Amino acid sequence: MDTNVILLLLLVPLLGALLNICFGKKLGNGSGIIATLAVLVSFIVTVIAFFQVNTTKQPIQSDLFEWMAFANFKVSFGFLLDQLSLLWLLFVTGIGTLIHWYSTSYMKGDENYGKFFGYLNLFVFFMIVLVTGSNLLITFIGWEGVGLCSYLLIGFWHKNQSYNDAAKKAFIVNRIGDLGFLVGVFILAFLFQSVDYMTIKESLMHGTNHQINTWIGVAALALFIGAVGKSAQIPLYTWLPDAMAGPTPVSALIHAATMVTAGIFLITRLNFVFDLAPQIQNIIAIVGAVTSLFAASIGLVQNDIKKVLAYSTVSQLGLMFMAVGFGAYEIAVFHVITHAFFKACLFLGSGSVIHAMGGEQDMRKMGGLNKFMKATYATFLVATLAISGFPPFSGFFSKDEILMTAFHNNPALYIIGSLASIMTAFYMFRLLFLTFFRNFRGTQEQKNHLHESPASMTIPLWILGILSVVGGVISLPGNSWLNNYLQPIILNNAANNHHAFGTIEYVLMAVAVIGALIGFGMAYSKYIKKGDIPQEDEQITGFHKVLYNKYYVDEIYMKIIVKPIYALGTFFRDVVEVALSETIFGLGKIVDGLSLQGKKAQNGNIGLYLFAFVFGVCIILYYLFIAS
Repeated sequence: MDTNVILLLLLVPLLGALLNICFGKKLGNGSGIIATLAVLVSFIVTVIAFFQVNTTKQPIQSDLFEWMAFANFKVSFGFLLDQLSLLWLLFVTGIGTLIHWYSTSYMKGDENYGKFFGYLNLFVFFMIVLVTGSNLLITFIGWEGVGLCSYLLIGFWHKNQSYNDAAKKAFIVNRIGDLGFLVGVFILAFLFQSVDYMTIKESLMHGTNHQINTWIGVAALALFIGAVGKSAQIPLYTWLPDAMAGPTPVSALIHAATMVTAGIFLITRLNFVFDLAPQIQNIIAIVGAVTSLFAASIGLVQNDIKKVLAYSTVSQLGLMFMAVGFGAYEIAVFHVITHAFFKACLFLGSGSVIHAMGGEQDMRKMGGLNKFMKATYATFLVATLAISGFPPFSGFFSKDEILMTAFHNNPALYIIGSLASIMTAFYMFRLLFLTFFRNFRGTQEQKNHLHESPASMTIPLWILGILSVVGGVISLPGNSWLNNYLQPIILNNAANNHHAFGTIEYVLMAVAVIGALIGFGMAYSKYIKKGDIPQEDEQITGFHKVLYNKYYVDEIYMKIIVKPIYALGTFFRDVVEVALSETIFGLGKIVDGLSLQGKKAQNGNIGLYLFAFVFGVCIILYYLFIAS
């Protein structure tokens, strides 16, 4: 029975992908229905499994077959549905269903409509593999699979070369992190003769020595590098903003709710490993905090509606990494869930705006859309309040817990996180005010075509908007269902410490709200009261230009990494390869020349052949009887 549940969960999205990729053109609009129903079936199966595990307190595990075995090392092709994987599956398949439904209207009329849904289903399949794998190698299959699907979906509109470049960039940058992932896997496999999560956990519970702890620290660092690539942290974050080249539903599914949280999932899954490497945890917290502030500062001045949300995603992921760096895995998971709700709502809301604007993404050419798109505006407002940290919206509870944990562990990082949160409130309300308030700044033709999106797009927005409001109830201060639920997974569950409330905690909560109000007030003063409109690109100067050009990080990478590699490749192609080729061809010419001389003896002269034969026999006889 358990095997059937897991197979149904996995194979239905895979079947949907195969049908749409192979027969998408014949299916027409049916492609969207098939794809949506496939993910819906997985969501229903997940809900059933969730209630079963929640009731029995026993995970569902199935080893389909023995994948590889040599010496003492064995790997099963197995899957595990426990508290952590089911929690991830709930929002992957739940939000995935809403995004598929939304896409049936958003992508309507696209020439590759069926292929798009095939890729979406394939992505969901690999994401399910990633979170349900019972060992690191199965997880790695899903890890690489979502990277492949990300490449396919980012470059979906492949007739635009810049979109192809963005897809390649995402794929290549992720490979850097994936190398770290593999190194970590090899080290753990060597240490424990296994890559199975439960086996490694049980081995560590029996104790370790100093030498093993050292290697565990190296493995943790390598796995963290893998997480940095997939979850877009400094220095491997540059692929995610460029990934906005894909259709907006892709941004919502891959770069808000699912794939980019894979790094948090991996570290939380291996919390028993990272707890033994406190130095690596410190690095994780610092990288997360710096990434959060760095990305938030760039988001302050971006004018592309999706680019603002992209840098917001990088910033929010930084806060999650800061939490796992402090060992507060359950709090990081809490923010993953609330972020999935409000960020998916924001991306789909931006898609609704872009749909109404005929493809326009520049906020300088928007304005006043609240009069034309009331449902989109209402849900966008709710999600903005949630991400900015206003009570009682979901983001307030999760973000407040992260900052509270930072205050108790590292006040310097708390300050950095708080500054990033103030910036978040500013740039999100800047986006809201420039898009929905004051007068419309687009063309008359765009104004004539402004309209609210169809129900298949607005209903998912309403559902996500509601979840953005109520999502915080799963982990209320002093009464956290989530922490209790995750206790079997997190070895050192710090639920009680993180929810011990006193005067300091209430003061910190008030400070967080004041910070959100400061960000809101600054944006309101600048863009509503003063009516400022961001400058045109050529008019931007000073530090504003540095921020607008993203600190020139891409240009720096191009100069110190990409161009030298190109130059090295050119040198090997034009010099080394030519030299090697000429050497090999030269040896061939020598052999060819010798063979030309040798074959002159093969002229058909029987006398010459008999002479050579007799001469050879004489040499042999001389060697046998005289020389020896």
